[in-house]
Amino acid sequence: MLLDFSGKTIAITGASRGIGLAVAKAFHAAGATLHLLADDPAVESVAAKLSARGHVADVADAASLAAAFENIEGLDVLINNAGVERMTPILEWSPAIESDFRRILEVNVLGTARVTALALPRMAGGSAIINTASIWGRVAEPLFGAYVASKHAVIGLTKTFARELGPKGIRVNAVCPGWVRTDAAMASLARMSVRSNTDQEEMLSAIVGAQALPGLMAPADIIGPYLFLASPLAANITGQTIGIDRGEVPW
Repeated sequence: MLLDFSGKTIAITGASRGIGLAVAKAFHAAGATLHLLADDPAVESVAAKLSARGHVADVADAASLAAAFENIEGLDVLINNAGVERMTPILEWSPAIESDFRRILEVNVLGTARVTALALPRMAGGSAIINTASIWGRVAEPLFGAYVASKHAVIGLTKTFARELGPKGIRVNAVCPGWVRTDAAMASLARMSVRSNTDQEEMLSAIVGAQALPGLMAPADIIGPYLFLASPLAANITGQTIGIDRGEVPW
């Protein structure tokens, strides 16, 4: 089934690479008008290739974000995808760990709320918000306390915002990816490998082996739930989290 988003305007944060870029390409192919936001200047060249508008803005920086949204009107779909993933081992607490902890929460949690608040005056009934959470928002992972907590929080925000915005006809859902071959995920894998003194490929094999379906996903493999949740097919779905993890976590 082909979904048509012609005439629809969609804003995506964290859109210069990884999952955000894959999602942007999918909506572009479906005819949407796109606004792509990222704290990476490369977002402007990425946007140009997709006939989109690129905005250099850090979701943790209220001023740059507000400036970006001044140029965005009439949103039909908001995708909160910007995120930071770093190790924050509690047994190694230090000023540097605390700084990383704050940054992760600022981007992943407060950033999600801040972007949503700025987008809402530009959204009407029938529009949709999709948050990128993680399977780690349903489970725990040692050494990643801040990231795990942030993704639990994103799921909590999704459920709460769905209740708050339901009377306005705005749906709010979350997509929870499992392991996807992105730069961020592979960097985390490398750090985990070093700390556990385990070969990286061996560790990846164990991760993939825990899935019901074999194979490591690429960003393009997880675009389906975003397209579905943004479409009229999901008109009666809100406050939900959809796992896309090849069966790694029982939902």
